[in-house]
Amino acid sequence: MTKTTIPEEEFTYPGSTGCPGCGANLVMRYLLKGLGDRTVLSIPACCWAVMPGYWPSNCLKVPILYTAFEATGAGISGLRAAYDAKGVKDVTVVGFAGDGGTVDIGLQALSGAAERQTDAIYVMYDNEAYMNTGIQRSGATPWGAWTTTTPGGATKNYKHEPKKDIMAIMQAHGIPYAATVSVAHPEDFVKKAQKAKSLKGLRFIHALSPCPPGWRMSPQLTVEVARLAVDTHLFPLYEIDDGRLRITRKGKGTPVKEYLKIQGRFSHLDESQVDSIQKTVDERWAKLLKRESEGA
Repeated sequence: MTKTTIPEEEFTYPGSTGCPGCGANLVMRYLLKGLGDRTVLSIPACCWAVMPGYWPSNCLKVPILYTAFEATGAGISGLRAAYDAKGVKDVTVVGFAGDGGTVDIGLQALSGAAERQTDAIYVMYDNEAYMNTGIQRSGATPWGAWTTTTPGGATKNYKHEPKKDIMAIMQAHGIPYAATVSVAHPEDFVKKAQKAKSLKGLRFIHALSPCPPGWRMSPQLTVEVARLAVDTHLFPLYEIDDGRLRITRKGKGTPVKEYLKIQGRFSHLDESQVDSIQKTVDERWAKLLKRESEGA
């Protein structure tokens, strides 16, 4: 039997109110396996604001502070200051927010926390739209994806702007550690969470979080889609440790069309548009390899 490095202890109870196949459920599960029970979460308005269940129920074994949509960065800063004032040093403070609450509404508070080097971990679970409120496009929605707020008619109802590069934005703040993780590669995920826990300052984790209703796919395909995102190089797995980039899984170089074709949100794209996405992915992957080789 192959020995796994994933801790056996669970810090999530059964019974969340997440949708079947919810990638965000797995993001939380693997994150807490890496961080342990001496963790406190600051969660803004998002899917995970309702997924723990109705009071007094809770599917998590760690404390939660709910904050306003835009205030996760401020929330973790306040929690850290409070624990420091009480002399409590062994609690890991975590901001856990969706893409809309991170790259859009919450970017100002996150930027402030990064500038102050707040000693906390910020996790963005990225389902690439405002899923909790009806699949509205966010700054993290990729080019070509359908949402309920991407107008243009029957043939052009998709996002026409590229996805924000949140990892580049966070690296520009000079934080000590940033990493991408995937629910299809839990050992890589847990290892990066543990590494982030061992460091000081603001650490950032970008987790791809497939959403079956929003991505228009079958719930049983969550892990397969997440794996294809890595293998196609659409979502590379890497870390930036003290300014140095290291790719932690190369992927297979699978054609992007294999990822796109099993998601209804891309079903309107024609062959030329798929080819355009492939070209963009190839160019970004080449740049990432170059950065790694140059130690940038």
